[in-house]
Amino acid sequence: MKVLLLLTLFLASLTATAEEPAEASTDAVSLTELATAADLVALVQARDTDYFLRRDIPVSGSAFLRILIPYKMDQNIDLVEVYEKGLHENECYFPNPTVFEEGRRYLLFVQRDPEDLERYRGLPQGCALEALVMADNRYAARWPLDGIQLSDPVEELVTEMEFADGYALVNDDDLPPAARNAMLKAGQIVAEGEGSWRFTRGIDLSELRRLIDPEALQP
Repeated sequence: MKVLLLLTLFLASLTATAEEPAEASTDAVSLTELATAADLVALVQARDTDYFLRRDIPVSGSAFLRILIPYKMDQNIDLVEVYEKGLHENECYFPNPTVFEEGRRYLLFVQRDPEDLERYRGLPQGCALEALVMADNRYAARWPLDGIQLSDPVEELVTEMEFADGYALVNDDDLPPAARNAMLKAGQIVAEGEGSWRFTRGIDLSELRRLIDPEALQP
């Protein structure tokens, strides 16, 4: 999930904060539908990537993600390989952490790769929602959401939060002025020192979990 895609989705997600919610697009999907289609649903953390790059953009390869909390699994594993190929809408690439960084965390929805059953692929609607660590060490999906367009009424679950996560900060250079101004107006970010911003809102993952039909999480 590259920076440009992320920022585009920021802007798209902001429409959900308007007084008149926009109709869900035909691409919107419920969490239960995602979980039903997935072979693996889990909170994961990026550990490493092995991508083929063109102009510093991944175009094929695998990410290796450590499973933190499993919700649905079809095998007992600690590390999941997620393969992607090509550039397309809802592609499933992950930033590679440096040796000095923790990997980003995600709520992941993936299915077995029919070409190699030892690895997984993203779903057509997307594969992951970024999660942040809260000050009390619980996890929350960062708001605005990015990566998957949900049809569930998630806006009502959004609360103001204090995050204890380096990825709650975004540099000014990574945030186009239009996105920054819209998120400031919506109260979704605040200034954090010179040239950086901090996300202020999220959805507790336990609340998102309650939106998933338990049957959808059966292997």
